[in-house]
Amino acid sequence: MNTRTRSVMAMAGIALAVCAGAPAWAETTLINASANVNQDMFKDYNALFVKYWKSKTGETVNVKMNHAQSTNQVARVRNGEEADVVSLAVPLDIDKIAEADILPRNWRTRLGNNSVPFSSTVVFLVRRGNPRQIKDWPDLARWGVNVVMSNPKSSGIARWGHLAAYGFALRQPGGNETEARQFVRRIYANTRVLEYTAKGATATFSKNKIGDVAVSWESEALQAVAAAPNEYEIVVPSMSVVAEPPVALLDEMVDKRGTRKLAQAYLDYMYSPEAQELFVKYYYRPADANTLAKYAQTFKPLKEFRVDQVFGDWAKTYTTHFSDGGVVDQVYDQYRNAS
Repeated sequence: MNTRTRSVMAMAGIALAVCAGAPAWAETTLINASANVNQDMFKDYNALFVKYWKSKTGETVNVKMNHAQSTNQVARVRNGEEADVVSLAVPLDIDKIAEADILPRNWRTRLGNNSVPFSSTVVFLVRRGNPRQIKDWPDLARWGVNVVMSNPKSSGIARWGHLAAYGFALRQPGGNETEARQFVRRIYANTRVLEYTAKGATATFSKNKIGDVAVSWESEALQAVAAAPNEYEIVVPSMSVVAEPPVALLDEMVDKRGTRKLAQAYLDYMYSPEAQELFVKYYYRPADANTLAKYAQTFKPLKEFRVDQVFGDWAKTYTTHFSDGGVVDQVYDQYRNAS
């Protein structure tokens, strides 16, 4: 056996020994396909998880983010774009991915709190001093009030806002479908431009100084106030919706990439005390009741309802309100015809 052969065999033996002693990970990169509204938050969460995983396993993991509009993420994942987990704006978005058999239809049951590690609600962002005296949903339908919001046909967050206003009208004494449709029609009539994204709506209101009130997730509104406390304040309506942005593991993808154990740990860690505290930093209501109680001064109490309590399941809700020819299109047609 010559010297070169012995050298090659020795190197092969070292490689085998290293592989034998290495953790059985096929991939050390995790991909999270997320709604773009949470870009900054997940940057911090990923750093927190990487540190946790290193201390637990000794392994260095790289988390890659793929941010886009929540509805766009559905199409991307269904078309085969790689992702191990998704963190989207509404449960229906993940339901649509499940329809392609990328994960089970019962995905909600696989994590705590119906796979919602943090939540929000819909509130109003107004200018400091509240010059238009916005106090509740009917004020958004008042003549002359300029409302800023995103389009529920394209924005997952806007769907929560639409349902919050519609549900408020339905739950008033004597409320019914006809009155609810007329109520939201008046709000849309006061909305001069429907932005494509929720971030676009916030920018229109805060950076471009357009509008009297922005319909926003509480988390977005609280961040805007924290960044410019002398310019904005929040109005909490008398009633709103529980906005539940869900997360899920994509079985087909993790089995293909060999990342199931890592992806599961990534999602499980969202329910840890450290992660729950981080979500509070970005003004999300934590799933953990004790953590939520700790920040009672930050998250004002209000009367809330869940989508299924008022509208039924998300598939039915989407068809009724957001599909072509649904309630959103109908009230817009009424507004245009009346203009």
